[in-house]
Amino acid sequence: MPRHAMIVGLSGTDLTEEEARFLAAHPPWGLILFARNVDTPERLKTLVADARRAIGAQVPVLIDQEGGRVARLRPPQWLDWPRLIDTLSALPPEDAAEAAALRFRLIGNELIALGVDVDCMPMLDVPRPASHDIITDRVMGRDAVEIARIGQIAADALKASGVLPVIKHIPGHGLATVDSHLDLPRVSARLDELAAVDFMPFRALNGEAMAMTAHIVYDAIDSTVPATLSPAAIAHIRETIGFDGLLMTDDISMKALKGPVATDAMRALDAGCDIVLHCNGDMAEMVALAEVVPRLTGRALDRAAAAEAARPAPEPFDRETALRQYRALVGEASAATKGGPGV
Repeated sequence: MPRHAMIVGLSGTDLTEEEARFLAAHPPWGLILFARNVDTPERLKTLVADARRAIGAQVPVLIDQEGGRVARLRPPQWLDWPRLIDTLSALPPEDAAEAAALRFRLIGNELIALGVDVDCMPMLDVPRPASHDIITDRVMGRDAVEIARIGQIAADALKASGVLPVIKHIPGHGLATVDSHLDLPRVSARLDELAAVDFMPFRALNGEAMAMTAHIVYDAIDSTVPATLSPAAIAHIRETIGFDGLLMTDDISMKALKGPVATDAMRALDAGCDIVLHCNGDMAEMVALAEVVPRLTGRALDRAAAAEAARPAPEPFDRETALRQYRALVGEASAATKGGPGV
């Protein structure tokens, strides 16, 4: 039977009995991990395996492992990365491309060793002078063309490691001047400016299997509600940007969205999102979601099945050689700190 159209988080480093019962009774399409779930590699592998066993399926397991500011896995067990933009901006274009490929090959290698097979990367948001630092600390380049180029390299490197990428935050977070974790951003730019800059990297990577929405009001598309909840914005993502893969919301519990999570979840699905993402591991909210979020059907089920089938097998990889190549390329000052063993 199809699973519920939601991805949920877990509360800690071990699966609780209550969580196991919930996952068995209301199987989600996938799971997402955060720093609160991370202890040792073995313990994290056990958590992933236990949760999948409770669900009764090899469900996708997601994480936000960008490196830099957003990294759920950190030393001493895993590699520590500087901000991507700092590394790449110091290199000529060909070396920057190779460094990005090695970085995300190494990140993917660490993830797949844990049983984590989806990374919420690449982040394709294009920075502006007024961008909030929730974006500028994490960008993949300084302009749309470069972000599309590095984003595709990152996506391909993750797939070579056996990890499915998620492009985010569609249709673009770069013009937002507030953090959508805390409040609702509003973007007043003209549609032609958005199309030429913000939407461009997403059009370039619109063949990827998964994407994550932005909780932002785009006045030029729908001045009343954020894109996640807007049929007009979702139609624009589908028809103009051309993304026809599995569309998941950003975290439905973020403060940019003002309603109860169950209400916002249904509004997102009604708007055209395929999957609701709920991250905080709060059991009461998860139960409320399970009561209203249906099991996948129709085109959403087709897209979800296609995304699951797109999870690649990892290609052969020599981790130590890749680390040496990366450090030789970028210099020790910009290199990743040595972490624990991968596959």
